[in-house]
Amino acid sequence: MKVLSLLLLFALTSWAQKNDSYATFFEKGNGNQSADYTEVLRFYQQLDADFETIKGQTFGLTDSGEPLRVVIFDADKKFDYKTKTEKLFLLINNGIHAGEPDGIDASMQLFRDLALQKITVPKNVIVIAIPVYNIGGLLNRNATSRANQNGPEEYGFRGNARNFDLNRDFIKTDTRNTQAFTQIFHYFSPDIFIDNHVSNGADYQYKLTYIMTEPNRLGNTLGEFIKTEMTPDIVKDLQSKKVESTPYVNVWHGTPADGFAQFSDTPRYATGYTSLFNSLGYVVETHMLKPYAERVKVTYDFMVSTLQYADKNVTLIKNKRAENGKQYQVGNSYPIQWTIDSSKVEKIKFLGYEGDYKKSEVTTGKRLYYDRNKPYTKQIPFYGTYKALKNIKIPKAYVIPQGQWKVIELLTNNQLAYTRLEKDSVISVESYRIADYKTAKNAYEGHYPHSNTQVVVTETKVNFRKGDYIFTTQQAGVKYLLETLEPEAVDSFFNWNFFDTLLQQKEGYSDYVFEDTAAEYLKQHPEIKAKLEEKRNQDKTFADNPEAQLDWIYKNSPWYETAHLQYPVYRILE
Repeated sequence: MKVLSLLLLFALTSWAQKNDSYATFFEKGNGNQSADYTEVLRFYQQLDADFETIKGQTFGLTDSGEPLRVVIFDADKKFDYKTKTEKLFLLINNGIHAGEPDGIDASMQLFRDLALQKITVPKNVIVIAIPVYNIGGLLNRNATSRANQNGPEEYGFRGNARNFDLNRDFIKTDTRNTQAFTQIFHYFSPDIFIDNHVSNGADYQYKLTYIMTEPNRLGNTLGEFIKTEMTPDIVKDLQSKKVESTPYVNVWHGTPADGFAQFSDTPRYATGYTSLFNSLGYVVETHMLKPYAERVKVTYDFMVSTLQYADKNVTLIKNKRAENGKQYQVGNSYPIQWTIDSSKVEKIKFLGYEGDYKKSEVTTGKRLYYDRNKPYTKQIPFYGTYKALKNIKIPKAYVIPQGQWKVIELLTNNQLAYTRLEKDSVISVESYRIADYKTAKNAYEGHYPHSNTQVVVTETKVNFRKGDYIFTTQQAGVKYLLETLEPEAVDSFFNWNFFDTLLQQKEGYSDYVFEDTAAEYLKQHPEIKAKLEEKRNQDKTFADNPEAQLDWIYKNSPWYETAHLQYPVYRILE
């Protein structure tokens, strides 16, 4: 009789939910269906119309032609954030990869439940969500592009309306989506940022994995806080809801049993970008092979656990953010390149499946498989610590000639403060010359980016013009300045091809003309001739190459253009 009563209660609850005027498209369906863009808009517009605590806003256009929308829950019903508030801002991003819609459906439930007070209403947190970030991708619905994903029945596409992967665009900002996101981010200046995704890769028991912003990259104070206090508390709260979680399983070859490393969310990624402004970031990565309904539930659970933690610790979080910014002082060392510190490995409990290899039924080789009849709980290696490969000293300021308007525009759009020279000036600066770099052979997100960049540093005096820009490093966006303007940083503007014109010589010479000029130049400059002879003696390949010798003379003469390989951003030291 008790079992029958429970079944009847479940049936009535399900019926009521499916007929609730605020039930989401997902809840009304079979558990494997996700809302399309029209339904997402309709649902939030209904909440906005019916509840004073919910408000929708738009911020700029996206590549799809649709404006980028946010929905806000504010228990105080104020919605005016131009004046300072003591509350904490939590920003949630959904559908950056529109084929991963778990967060889209989970956030609809979250805002409905906040409006109806089905969950504890936060007193100290304003919740903002981007219902769908990749609108063009969601409009491009299909049922086949996620070959490794278990539902929903239909979903959007990874690329946006111009086929950009938006989770690689936060520095280069090739899309209108990113331009609009920048407006949203700096308007709210979120203390915490959540980006909802679905994983790809290995198989294991977890429904939920997460990437917390890499602690060393985040900064000493916030990094230690997110690693040792905030994340463990959220994980513990999830466990009280019967949700086990683990760091994102960053495994693409072999199996998790061999261990894996913390994902490095460099500034091209959403949480890498938000960390540049001292926001605590999480990427939710539900497991692609778990049923869709289970994935939506754990995404919802993670957002609620994070929201509840934030509501209880608002003062602590705000103080940690303020303290974290103090470490970036002029003259301090700042890491611009990182690598895994393999000497610092920890053991973590992992819930996996035994993996092995067997003969493929479709190729002539062997294939990996996981045996779900053999679950295990093991202690496995986790490499969660990065160490610096390259450091620079934080300068007092950067000087950027006004002709570099594209870079200046991105800096100002990201709220970087500046002054402009009031008259032509000669300034002592540190200057970079590009010494070496590698360029990708294949296109990547609309670019052929550089890597392994190396510079030669000189101290010199440079003539700057009235109107040139000076960006001081003593401001909130200092990390954005350092990560974009230092050419050796992995996601620098240089590495994203913003300065490729300096890699090309604009002037040259005709051999038969310059032969006479070079001969006369060597007669007048015996020290150059001596260096030429020394290089010939030391380098047989050079000695056997007349064209290379003439080019060497040209590049060591006053006729060689100074702009070639000269990085057009300069550092003012302390």
